[in-house]
Amino acid sequence: MKIELKEISKSFGPVAANTKINLSVSSGETLGLLGENGAGKTTLMNILTGLYKPDSGQVLIKGQQKEFSNPRDAIKNGIGMVHQHFMLVPVFSVSENVILGNEPITALNRINLKEAREKVLNISSKYNLDVDPDELVERLPVGVQQRVEIIKILFRNAELLIFDEPTAVLTPQEVSDFFRIVNSLKNSGKAIIFITHKLHEVIQICDRINVLRRGEVVGEVNPKKTSNSELAELMVGRSVNLNTKRKKIDPGDVLLKVKNLQVISDKKEKAVSNVNLKLHEKEILGIAGVQGNGQTEFIEALTGLRKISSGEIFYFDRNCTNFTPRKIHQMGIKHIPEDRQKQGLINEFSITENIVLNTYYEADFSKNISLNWNNARSEATRVMKKFDVRANSESSPANNLSGGNQQKLVIGREMSRKINLLIASQPTRGVDVGSIEYIHGQIIAARNAGIGVLLNSTELEEIIALSDRIVVFFEGKIVAELPSNTDPKIIGLAMAGVVT
Repeated sequence: MKIELKEISKSFGPVAANTKINLSVSSGETLGLLGENGAGKTTLMNILTGLYKPDSGQVLIKGQQKEFSNPRDAIKNGIGMVHQHFMLVPVFSVSENVILGNEPITALNRINLKEAREKVLNISSKYNLDVDPDELVERLPVGVQQRVEIIKILFRNAELLIFDEPTAVLTPQEVSDFFRIVNSLKNSGKAIIFITHKLHEVIQICDRINVLRRGEVVGEVNPKKTSNSELAELMVGRSVNLNTKRKKIDPGDVLLKVKNLQVISDKKEKAVSNVNLKLHEKEILGIAGVQGNGQTEFIEALTGLRKISSGEIFYFDRNCTNFTPRKIHQMGIKHIPEDRQKQGLINEFSITENIVLNTYYEADFSKNISLNWNNARSEATRVMKKFDVRANSESSPANNLSGGNQQKLVIGREMSRKINLLIASQPTRGVDVGSIEYIHGQIIAARNAGIGVLLNSTELEEIIALSDRIVVFFEGKIVAELPSNTDPKIIGLAMAGVVT
């Protein structure tokens, strides 16, 4: 099976998302698709999966032109997509999610769950996906939920599988498992399109790499004959410094002190147990750990999003235990949440509304019961320009932005206020290499200006590059405190609970 896109163009008003794009992918091949946030990758894939119609150009399958009116047409032609943000019903079982919209029916016109379950088991076994068809999706780790999405499109006989930022929310162990699955699919004759911002991943997993910039294909690269720096320059159109420079600074006063903290998870289990730490001015304290070891609940407790069961939190020598998020925010403590869609943005709101989401009541944006929309729009425009948030205007809804631009919007909002302490969770998740360079620079500049930064990231390279000190979380406890120049292997062992 060969799928070709020929001279595809698509515009939204005056903005050209795709301009005369040509690319192809064949069975048994993994094609990497690289590009900055807003480069047109997702728009192109939405055309291929029937969500959008191109303004001009052709989609060819086995040499025959196809026109898709909707995603159902695309899946009938063997094209399926696993989106960056999963489209699953949490309270449904795996089998129920897989068959949703394509239910097998018995002779009595009832849904045949037994048949569905058997098909799910067969697909899971054939591709080594290891998914329980009876488990509720809400109980599954993120990596396994992704496998459910893969089973959904294989259930519909997809021959081309498109993965949009598939590793953005995965732990390093889950990434390894995912790559194994991709290779298994490729070896079975499936065609794969792999969209990512992570340069080392496309080099590792892809057979060819196409690079998009400003809606155009600017090059095709052989992963065996390229490098991270070459790909970065092709993506951004300029040389990118992939080595973060951080000068040594003596830390200042204690900004955050945590004493014997214990936090309970949503499952009523102990998520954080007896955690003690201090964060100083002019310091970046990195939290390393495999996701799911209490970091999320710890950050939620610090930011007022989760009540603590025991222990104390001090900001600037003031006991702030169980303060509300607004009180904490008003103290100059800014929070970049790990999930931009659930905690960072209201997707239906405009960029302007999201920019003032946590400051609308302040004098700059509000007088009595009226919002000062002129000031709000001016602030939104300023943040968009400074953090390169690409959209038609400040009135565009947040859900019209690509995932990376949504992330830059959240970061721009939080880092454009007066900050005394920054709590940053997965700050570069889903953003391109040029934006990573800029965001890292902003975090280091904040630290150099005297701000304390608590950095939580599953990207060990990011933790090592930015942190002055590193604490490692394992099963809700800090199992190690290490200098940033520690051998990554030692940090990795600590993340697995092995402390030397």
